[in-house]
Amino acid sequence: MALPKLLIMDEPSLGLAPVLVKQIFDNIKEINEEGVTVLQVEQNVVQTLNMCHRAYVLENGRIALQGTGKELLLNDHVKEAYLGI
Repeated sequence: MALPKLLIMDEPSLGLAPVLVKQIFDNIKEINEEGVTVLQVEQNVVQTLNMCHRAYVLENGRIALQGTGKELLLNDHVKEAYLGI
């Protein structure tokens, strides 16, 4: 597709070796920096929150938390439930 405005991805890093995961996330970030909006569903919480502008945490099919990636990385509930901290 030529010049898309939106890229939607579901678990792009699932099942990949760590080296490939880093490469995938670098590519996603580059695509976004070129002006493409990226909607990504991902369980790789740390890497995703480190690169995203806006994030939503779903629990039981409902939005439980929302904010910037950095805000959610600092959120106590996210740390406990998703990061094991």
